[in-house]
Amino acid sequence: MRAALDAARAPGADVPIGAVVFDPDGHPLASARNARVELADPTAHAEILALRAAAREYGDGWRLEGCTLAVTLEPCTMCAGALVLARVARLVFGAWEPKTGAVSSLWDVVRDRRLNHRPEVHGGVLESDCAALLETYFADRRPGGE
Repeated sequence: MRAALDAARAPGADVPIGAVVFDPDGHPLASARNARVELADPTAHAEILALRAAAREYGDGWRLEGCTLAVTLEPCTMCAGALVLARVARLVFGAWEPKTGAVSSLWDVVRDRRLNHRPEVHGGVLESDCAALLETYFADRRPGGE
């Protein structure tokens, strides 16, 4: 999770969410930060960018079997669906996302029994550190800094 936090803290204009994909031995394959603004791409979430880069480095070009995705915020439906389709073995995330979270908060896409792959999930890892990064980002953008 610390590597995902480092990715989230990298310079960028978008919401500071970071993601890292680790191979089965725990070595980082790829990391990314949200880049929707910079890339003018609504799909440029940290998870999607990290999954794409990791898929180029590992496996048969799209399956990330045995890999772990660490991300600072509970994934949305798009990202949850992508990690299921990529066959990621484990998802580790930091802060919960009650408005759009698709791994327990609002939906539970990754553990839907109708799907043929369900990753192991560990939520709330370094939750306060991940949440603080987002709270600071949004507080700096509110009138009066509140």
